[in-house]
Amino acid sequence: MYPFDVELTENDLDFLIDVLSPEVGDRGHLRQILSEDEDFRNAFIQDQRVVKRIVEDDTVFVRISPRLFFEILLRKAASDLKHESYTIERSGAMNIPVFDAGEVADLLSDESILLYMADMLSSFTRVNSYSFSVRVKGNVWRKIRFNDMDIESLKSFSEVVEDEYQLALYKRIADICLFVLGFFPDYVDSNTHYPLSGEPRPAIAGIPRITLSEYEEEGRRYYKLAAEHETSREKHIDDLFWSLEENFNRARKPLTLIAERYLPRKTRELFGR
Repeated sequence: MYPFDVELTENDLDFLIDVLSPEVGDRGHLRQILSEDEDFRNAFIQDQRVVKRIVEDDTVFVRISPRLFFEILLRKAASDLKHESYTIERSGAMNIPVFDAGEVADLLSDESILLYMADMLSSFTRVNSYSFSVRVKGNVWRKIRFNDMDIESLKSFSEVVEDEYQLALYKRIADICLFVLGFFPDYVDSNTHYPLSGEPRPAIAGIPRITLSEYEEEGRRYYKLAAEHETSREKHIDDLFWSLEENFNRARKPLTLIAERYLPRKTRELFGR
């Protein structure tokens, strides 16, 4: 049904049962229901006792899968947004209310979007580095080194690899843009502008500094490229990427809500850098 794994791990199942039904007699039967009944599974995940535990318990992240951790928080964000009338957008030093909380909640009501975003966030708890040799022409090869948080090297790599590998790169570039704007907009702003004067900072060694608006531009562009890729259509996931391209600004808002409301002191710890 989904283009990514949504099954709960053994540790995930034990955690949910320990929090909500520690006295249950037949844990095996309850595990089976949680694994097979989506509505029952989601009711457990959205229970306020579960949310409270993962927000307050500093050790929970090593007990459950990152994917479940972020799914719980995304479902909490969706629930909270249903009862709010606006979200906050920053413009310089100003916080501006935007009356779109309902639209953001509606976006997260799409299970494929919510689960995609949970899977995406879990991927940022680790950063991988790669080195590839690519044939330029004839017997001329070029070595490309990059890590999967480096947008510029990922973009360069996506231009030289064969079509079958491009979708994963397009997806990763767009995901980085969404993730950074959702969780670390202040870092982007301080990296591109001097805090007191607001003047742009110069590029370092010819590498451009990416602004907030450029992150959004690139995110939309690469979700569009992902949606247009032949493999997306074959796997019937093009609609998911089109939705993220169209709703990019809305999709980042639950991430900001999670960072500021539920995990104000834990984002650096969770994502490593």
